[in-house]
Amino acid sequence: MTEEPPRPHRFLFGRGSWPEVSRIGEVLRTETVGGALLLGAAMLALVLANSPWSSIYQDLGALRVGPHSLRLDLTLAQWAGDGLLAIFFFVAGLELKREFVAGDLRDPRRAIMPVAAAVGGMAAPALVYTAINAGMAEGALSGWAVPTATDIAFALAVLGVISTHLPAALRTFLLTLAVVDDLLAIVIIAVFYTSSLHLLPLLAALLPLGLFAALVQRRVRSWWLLLPLAAATWALVHASGVHATVAGVLLGFMVPVRRRSEGPGPGLAEYFEQRWRPVSAGAAVPVFAFFAAGVSVSGAGGIGATLRDPVTIGVVAGLVLGKCAGVLAATWLVRRATRASLGEGVSWWDVFGLSLLAGVGFTVALLIGELAFGAGSERDEHARIGILAGSLIAALLATVVLRVRNRHYRQLCAAEELDVDGDGVPDVYQRDPAPPR
Repeated sequence: MTEEPPRPHRFLFGRGSWPEVSRIGEVLRTETVGGALLLGAAMLALVLANSPWSSIYQDLGALRVGPHSLRLDLTLAQWAGDGLLAIFFFVAGLELKREFVAGDLRDPRRAIMPVAAAVGGMAAPALVYTAINAGMAEGALSGWAVPTATDIAFALAVLGVISTHLPAALRTFLLTLAVVDDLLAIVIIAVFYTSSLHLLPLLAALLPLGLFAALVQRRVRSWWLLLPLAAATWALVHASGVHATVAGVLLGFMVPVRRRSEGPGPGLAEYFEQRWRPVSAGAAVPVFAFFAAGVSVSGAGGIGATLRDPVTIGVVAGLVLGKCAGVLAATWLVRRATRASLGEGVSWWDVFGLSLLAGVGFTVALLIGELAFGAGSERDEHARIGILAGSLIAALLATVVLRVRNRHYRQLCAAEELDVDGDGVPDVYQRDPAPPR
């Protein structure tokens, strides 16, 4: 009787392929710079909202611009949330599609962990928030989704500030988790935060969306053709009552990933991503943060009453406790289900640190808070303070854990960067993955 050959051992947080690792490295550098701009914009908004110029800041956000006949006479704050964030979600859609079609995550064994971690990292904060606000005043429970979103730019800015040498596998996991998180958040927005639905403009949006899809499938790159179609899709989705950022995701999913023929150069999805990611990270998200993060800390009842509000407590607890517990538990369950081991040099302390860092929520959390409670309402103000406080606490706790492990990360990164033969590809990516610990 012939013995079965041993099955290859599965392990989590293994090294990806060198092309994918190098591409993600470029993405993370762009997002880190964007994160610094995001933090700067948020700090400026907080200073202005709590200064003698607060009325000027509020009036600027309330300034209306756009054609009334098309129902697009929106405030600058609404243009930032509905318009600029559509660019952010367009890039997220491109990234997710590329990862699952041509990236390392096309292998289900690699995809299952970040997807499960994203789902767990959204479910647990929602449960924590709901448990704290159950039985509270009417309307408080509508904010259950506020603490569910991870902000990758903010999280990477934290990594940049603490100067940690996080290995490529852990950075890739964090990026993928955040992208899946963003896409799940847009589903939540479309399903749970659409107050009224107008079918005619929604159906009409299919026409420019279909034309956009037909052109990009033919690998058309001409901005003067694609941009008007994208704008028309966005405007019609906005008019339908569905949040307009959904249009960004749909447009991103229409773009093909693979090239029609073999040859040098990026595919169309990567081409668009390279051009629009700097716009998203460097302009769209920071401008949204500038209009959304400006909250007065001496609002109704003062800061003491704000911090005692179950909405604030639920958001903070969801981001700090719920996110960490959800990501950590989902990763452990995947390990148990697949009987996998952690990758070379990775321990559960590292997973714990990343789980804490996933509690840094900002951009999408602020957007959901506005949709849940109404922009400028007292509960929205409290949710924003909860987002800021929870993100800060999660960032500080993650900093402690990851800095303790930084010496170990430095050694791993040195090994990953070693290129003895000088061909531009580190040696560890030219041999079989090292066995798990």
